[in-house]
Amino acid sequence: MHGWVEMGRDASGESFGLKKMTSVNLRKVIKELRERFFGTSLELHSHDKYAEIWALDEDDPFKPPAGGESVADVVSRLATALTVIETEFQGRAILLVSHGDPLQIIQTLIHAVKEQMGSCEAEGDLLSMIKGVTVPDILSRHRRFTLLTAELRRLT
Repeated sequence: MHGWVEMGRDASGESFGLKKMTSVNLRKVIKELRERFFGTSLELHSHDKYAEIWALDEDDPFKPPAGGESVADVVSRLATALTVIETEFQGRAILLVSHGDPLQIIQTLIHAVKEQMGSCEAEGDLLSMIKGVTVPDILSRHRRFTLLTAELRRLT
């Protein structure tokens, strides 16, 4: 039986030229990829609150909304996740599934690290490189990597 989920997954993989491999052994839940917590005053409200959050992020990505996580807080846990992913899945194509903010922040980090590598400023392991780009000027730009619902984006 072929369900809706499989159809979408197959089509997504085909669009990137990837062959389908499915197995419970290939799936891994990484809790650090969870959605960003925006704090009780902003959490689970209408999408109208997002503009307020993003303005805070742009102003100071190290300052969390009241009781929530800042962009830098999310970077800290994503760095752990990316290090695990790099170690366990090196040389393999992977599909990361998460929420908007974590995925945008991951893209911001990867693009910033790649820019540093191109300018020969990057040295060391992935964690060190992520720490090197965890600065306000870079983190405040994470909204430049906005994703549409269910959008797939290739990162290399």
